[in-house]
Amino acid sequence: MPSALAAPDVVCNGVSKTFAGRSGSVKALDDINLRLESGTLTALVGPSGCGKSTLLRIIAGLEQADPGSLLTVDGDDPREMRRRGEISVAFQDASLLPWRSAASNVALARQLARQKPDRARVNELLELVGLKGFEKARPAQLSGGMRQRTAIARCLATSPRLMLLDEPFGAVDELTRRRLNLELPVTWADRGVTSLLVTHSIPEAVLLADRVVVMSPRPGRVVAAVDVDLSRPRRAAHLHSDRFHSLVDEIGTLLGVDTDLQRSEQRA
Repeated sequence: MPSALAAPDVVCNGVSKTFAGRSGSVKALDDINLRLESGTLTALVGPSGCGKSTLLRIIAGLEQADPGSLLTVDGDDPREMRRRGEISVAFQDASLLPWRSAASNVALARQLARQKPDRARVNELLELVGLKGFEKARPAQLSGGMRQRTAIARCLATSPRLMLLDEPFGAVDELTRRRLNLELPVTWADRGVTSLLVTHSIPEAVLLADRVVVMSPRPGRVVAAVDVDLSRPRRAAHLHSDRFHSLVDEIGTLLGVDTDLQRSEQRA
């Protein structure tokens, strides 16, 4: 069931972030200007250490941007939205509580957001991500891909308006990752959720996103934004289309990477 509230626009105006340390300060982000359009999925790609995850954490209200930065999520405070369950975050590590069942881990999101328990919704979401019959299984009894499916179900449990995904498939093997790339987006695509995906994989970004934002090496700046004009729903056939390869090459050129090698990940 989609959120009763509309998916938000997220606007970053001049967002910068500097980390202070004993050996000096490190500027992670510099003057980021970016809009996440309501109801779309934007992917962030860039070299390691360019500040992709830092920007995601700032949007989530988990990090504070430097003074002078302006971040708006429909004029609301991201920290308050997260507490209400209107922003959900999925990281590379599924971070499931080992003593709780899959259903109990998903239900925990509603509990933390102070929403009413809804066993039917929890079971519906687990079925949606392909885990019907595993409601009582604990994380140790689930494969890596199944744990990540549980984490996505947990993200959707509160009917979020904004979903932030930080390398959510990075900890699983390549075949499982490709399967999740094709299967899981269907679970949130029809819910009108504004989404941000951080990934190191250019093919993954092109396959999943409506727009791919390319970032520079640290301090991270926006180099370009590439619209992905592939039809939805995205299917395995898209991976072999000329347009898919063209977009992967365009983004790879902006990053200066070997796109033939990255495309081979998706063909495997």
